[in-house]
Amino acid sequence: MDTYKRVLLKLSGEVLAGEKKHGMDSDTVLRLCGEIQEILSINCQLGIVVGGGNFIRGISSEEHGVDRQRADYMGMIATYINALGLEGFLKKKGIEARIYGALNVEKVTDTWNRERILEDLKKRRVVIFAGGTGNPFFSTDTAAVLRASEIEAEAVLKATKVDGVFDKDPLSYKDAKFYSEISYWEALRMQLRVLDLTALTLAMERQIPIIVFNIKVSGNLKRVIMKEPIGTTIRA
Repeated sequence: MDTYKRVLLKLSGEVLAGEKKHGMDSDTVLRLCGEIQEILSINCQLGIVVGGGNFIRGISSEEHGVDRQRADYMGMIATYINALGLEGFLKKKGIEARIYGALNVEKVTDTWNRERILEDLKKRRVVIFAGGTGNPFFSTDTAAVLRASEIEAEAVLKATKVDGVFDKDPLSYKDAKFYSEISYWEALRMQLRVLDLTALTLAMERQIPIIVFNIKVSGNLKRVIMKEPIGTTIRA
């Protein structure tokens, strides 16, 4: 059976909020934990980068008068709330998990150690990455590709609320065109905004495929791991 052996899953704050739009929705997160449990059972190693947009977004804070660097650090700190919450829900399901953060937050995350992270993955622990890249001006999409590079993941899985990549917002336009596969160059040229340009450029340089899929559909995460034609694949 041809499956991915190690992947990096990007979970935005919006996904973790479910239908609530703000905070974490327990039903949504528990369902996600059940799906994570399934992919661990087929021997897939999993790293997760969490966003923080369900609590605060750096760019939107900047629009309200907060300087960009401060706003971005506020967003990074919000990811720790999601990381702690997700870790708690995973452990409630009996799934071992460990948080590693890009910022030094004592008593919350483990000290960054690549060898230890790889060992955790091999032991089927879910590794949760908080704090983005640890630097302002970079999104958690960029952090996802960066962490995928560091753990040598086979793919970045970007969980969204739509079926994949479209030429425009499918929630606003019924005639939006769906792409089952698209190249890095096409995604950059068309500026589809599925990921920021820095994340796409880094993925292209590292030759890491990105799979954009609808996490709201039950079972989709496992289908992606099983390499079924789900969502949109961005590759060379």
